[in-house]
Amino acid sequence: MAKMEKTVRELVLMVERKELRLPEMQREYVWKGPRVRDLLDSLYRGYPSGVILAWESDEAVATRDFAVDTSETQAIRPLLLLDGQQRLTSLSAVIRGEPVTVRGRQRPIEILFNLDHPDELTLISEVNESSSDDELEGDETAADIQERLKSLTFVISTKALESLPNWIRVTDAFTKEPLDLLEEKGFDIAVMDRDLRKKYTNRLQQVRGIEKYEYRMEVLERSKSYEEVTEIFVRVNSLGAKLKSSDLALAQITAKWRGSLEQFRSYQNELDKRGFEIDLSVILKTLVALITGQSKFKTVHSIPLAQLKDGWIRTIKALDFALNFSKSNLSIDSPTLLSSPFLFATAAFWVDQRGFSISTEDSADFQKWFLVANAKGRYSRGSSETLLDQDLSVIRSGGGGQELLSRLKQQVGRLDFTVDELVGRTSRSGAFKTMFLAFRKDGARDWSTNLAISPKHSGAADKIEYHHIFPKAYLRRVRPDVPRASVDDIANLAFISGATNRKISSKAPSEYRKPFPIEAFEAQQIDFKDGLDSPDQFENFAKQRRALVAKRINKFLDVE
Repeated sequence: MAKMEKTVRELVLMVERKELRLPEMQREYVWKGPRVRDLLDSLYRGYPSGVILAWESDEAVATRDFAVDTSETQAIRPLLLLDGQQRLTSLSAVIRGEPVTVRGRQRPIEILFNLDHPDELTLISEVNESSSDDELEGDETAADIQERLKSLTFVISTKALESLPNWIRVTDAFTKEPLDLLEEKGFDIAVMDRDLRKKYTNRLQQVRGIEKYEYRMEVLERSKSYEEVTEIFVRVNSLGAKLKSSDLALAQITAKWRGSLEQFRSYQNELDKRGFEIDLSVILKTLVALITGQSKFKTVHSIPLAQLKDGWIRTIKALDFALNFSKSNLSIDSPTLLSSPFLFATAAFWVDQRGFSISTEDSADFQKWFLVANAKGRYSRGSSETLLDQDLSVIRSGGGGQELLSRLKQQVGRLDFTVDELVGRTSRSGAFKTMFLAFRKDGARDWSTNLAISPKHSGAADKIEYHHIFPKAYLRRVRPDVPRASVDDIANLAFISGATNRKISSKAPSEYRKPFPIEAFEAQQIDFKDGLDSPDQFENFAKQRRALVAKRINKFLDVE
């Protein structure tokens, strides 16, 4: 195995020139902003940052592009990157100022550098950073943010921070000279304190020095086969749990079935266009379940190629049915309304096991299980794979919705919702998603436009958001004693459009509710009678609404 040293700059150029490529076995780019920020911070300080592992192959290996723009010219014999994709994609994006093209992300990675960061390393365990001003809490000002983040060296960009003179876009630090950059930020170089100017320019040079950071690069020899390299890839990425089990399973599948990733991605993109953005891991879990009768990926290596190909045909047909079933029979037209996408895998397995012949009674029973399992968060508690396998076993033995409901009841105790059970439930809970389904069935509409609520609306104005009935900033101002958990409780959440949400802003309920029809509130179980729109009545309002919501959810689920 050859070993060499490569600077960050050299590696970024290799990515740009397609001298480094990604083999089919590699997962997508998955890093979020905080991981990119922490990588830059480590390199800025010269800390160790791992090894880059590649393979020089004579085989005709299926490859794919990085998630950043590269040249159109293909290198004659590129190295295939086995370990380091997340780091090199991040560095390429920041240094070159290129957006990262991945599912679910539309904005480029933007990191800011603090010219006034402390000389010593400050350890902060929790900082609520945002990727846009829209996500900032309430009426937080630029001064508030500066105070909260001034001890950090790198942060995820916000417009408020970027407007301050001491916060520099990291991409600009790589593309512009330090003095020019300081002038752009409003510093008068001619009259600037000499020591401060030296401090700032030295720090900007140190940022640019990240390009000179040297990685050790290890290159596997050409004599190794694709299968052997796949095994190395799996072992390397298993140490330290860098990859999910689905990523390792994908590597093993593509090693056995060349070109399969393209088919998987094509179907995934087709589902995206139909409004169902489903992670590839769920699709692969369905594939494994249909072939083996269980969902764990540990058996992937032993599945023959012929079974993989046949199972893939069955998977497409079964998942198509599962999505159509959820949309047409359950009015679940988006995965955002599910507590777990594993429900799709169960539905696909159910119809496949029955040979796509479903009786009216069987369909009704399974429909009820699906909705209750979603509301109770069947696959969001404990070991989701173990629970999924239990349900697959019930279906495989001929059981249907009634048997599945019995197993669900063993897990959660009761199928209906008590008022106490809703205490502390948030927007991430299955109960919240079921509340949306129930309100939509009741004809709930946006309070201003009278547009029916739906997760499918496009445009910032009409897109449905959840709204704090007693706005967060309002409560923080008039009732600072109310715990944050109570503010974010399901009892204080409703569904309105983005435009209406912004119109309400941080106004008091007693003020903002006046122009809206009372029917708009009733459709979402909001009752302001008897002075419950007063801040001193917040706890009583929440208690009453929680009872109304529990009653409505139970009726919707038919578990009263």
